[in-house]
Amino acid sequence: MSNMTTTNVNLTKKDGDPITLTDGAIAKVAELIAAEGVDEVLALRVSVKPGGCSGFNYDMFFDSEFADDDITREFSGVKVVVDAASAELLTGSTLDFADGLQGAGFHITNPNATRTCGCGNSFS
Repeated sequence: MSNMTTTNVNLTKKDGDPITLTDGAIAKVAELIAAEGVDEVLALRVSVKPGGCSGFNYDMFFDSEFADDDITREFSGVKVVVDAASAELLTGSTLDFADGLQGAGFHITNPNATRTCGCGNSFS
């Protein structure tokens, strides 16, 4: 199991943190951003989209364009951006990265989810 320690420094002061990253997630995201090899500032955008077998799907991708109402956080040099609508559904969530015998990947623990599906990418 990965280390669940989190490091959080606010870049933009808004109410609450929509999501925090564990040290494992910070390291993996930093590695993936470095592998992109681009000059522009990239942030990990975490959002929630309607769909999936339980009602909502998590979506994560690198982004260099930010809206005025985005909530931006920095975790040990890794920028994370969440749109205002997704922030309401993600507040208090933790993003972790695990690399184990059953495979490697990101996992979101969301205290707001009342039901999740077997794939772990869909919730309600």
